[in-house]
Amino acid sequence: MMLSSKGLNLTDKVALVTGSTKGIGYSIAEKLGESGAHILLNGRDQQVTDSVVNVLTDKGVSCEALAFDVSDSASVKAAFNIIFKKFKRLDILVNNAGIMEDALIGMVTGKQIDDTFSTNVFGTLYCSQYGARLMARSGGSIINISSIIGQNGNAGQAVYSSSKAAVIGLTKSLSKELAANNIRVNTVAPGYIETELTSSLTEEVKQERLAAIKMNHAGTPEDVANVVLFLASDLSSYMTGQVLGVDGGMTI
Repeated sequence: MMLSSKGLNLTDKVALVTGSTKGIGYSIAEKLGESGAHILLNGRDQQVTDSVVNVLTDKGVSCEALAFDVSDSASVKAAFNIIFKKFKRLDILVNNAGIMEDALIGMVTGKQIDDTFSTNVFGTLYCSQYGARLMARSGGSIINISSIIGQNGNAGQAVYSSSKAAVIGLTKSLSKELAANNIRVNTVAPGYIETELTSSLTEEVKQERLAAIKMNHAGTPEDVANVVLFLASDLSSYMTGQVLGVDGGMTI
């Protein structure tokens, strides 16, 4: 396996990427694995997670399945107990698992609020809590996936926006709390990225989003994965508490 840079070499690192069976999470898992990390691939469904492990293994990525629901605190605790028993450490945690359900504020339901915050915010909190414990002795990198919507807001996305804004606030606080233990905490805020999540948007909305991008094209999951790799690697060893936009200039 060819590694492009000494600083990007993640050999012998253990990395958990939540929500990594498709889309941005899958690309992140693949990118970190290509750089030498052993990947703990996560999804809610065991069979789906196992099938994606097979795909990545065929590509030469060292990985295994760790299926659990990030919104279930008991499941998260059990999963991190497995990591501790098997590896005694965790070097990289990417909190990518998330959901998005759009609705105008007058149409938002309690279930939408509960589901969105349970996954996007509480899931990130639970995993960061247990992940930080595993990183306490040797340090590590926690990378949260937010969104430019969490920074700028958007009509019809009050719930999603507020959940992703909470992730940024969490990042800022954890970076201050965990720096003494050599644990870096940063956030990546993607813009309009072509994934299954955005494929359901109407053509009108897609064109509106594209028109706002200064670089005149949508991003790809690999664009996000490249930045996550940087934050996971030694090249970012003096960075913490940062929010890095991957948006082609949407927020300029």
